[in-house]
Amino acid sequence: MSSQNGSTLINPQTGNLAFKILPFEDNIHFDHLQRNNYYSLIWVTKGKGKVKADFSEHHFEENSLLAFSPYQPFMLCVSEPIEGIAIHFHPDFYCIHMHQKEVSCNGVLFNNIYQPPYVKVTEQAASTFNMVIDQMKAEIQNAELAQYELLISYLKIFLITASRLKTEQLEEMSSIPDAKEPLILQNLKDAIELILKLNIQQEIMLIY
Repeated sequence: MSSQNGSTLINPQTGNLAFKILPFEDNIHFDHLQRNNYYSLIWVTKGKGKVKADFSEHHFEENSLLAFSPYQPFMLCVSEPIEGIAIHFHPDFYCIHMHQKEVSCNGVLFNNIYQPPYVKVTEQAASTFNMVIDQMKAEIQNAELAQYELLISYLKIFLITASRLKTEQLEEMSSIPDAKEPLILQNLKDAIELILKLNIQQEIMLIY
């Protein structure tokens, strides 16, 4: 189904990138605005900086896994040199929307405008990620029977592990009494409260 080149699989029918593993030792790949036609998982193992995604900015540190959907605009601005590994995959290779019941990452890792586009990677999760990436690297060089299916299986493990991790971290944040509400929801809430106050004031003036 796909031709291969190093750690990259290309769909010969469309010419699109199907699947890619990209180790990086600097920010050259992400220091300009990205609008890719594939999903991106960027695991920053060293360094820190700021990620600009959509219309927001968030700070990230080492051992952060950033996740971006196709055509989502983003770029990284680093304050310390970064290193890590990225996994790119096209929706034709694996579409999270069509397989939401299998991995449950849509709205958690991807397409969640209310939360930062990353998850903090724990030591246990890092061990799982490293193991899965090693298996992916080996399989992408092995154009044997069911290569496509095996790569998708490894990708599912990666996505499920990351989704579980982010869900746990979001639950911990929501249990903090002073946890900040998403900005859009907070603005909406403030606007509603202001309207209610104005209506109450008008009613009082009419009474008197």
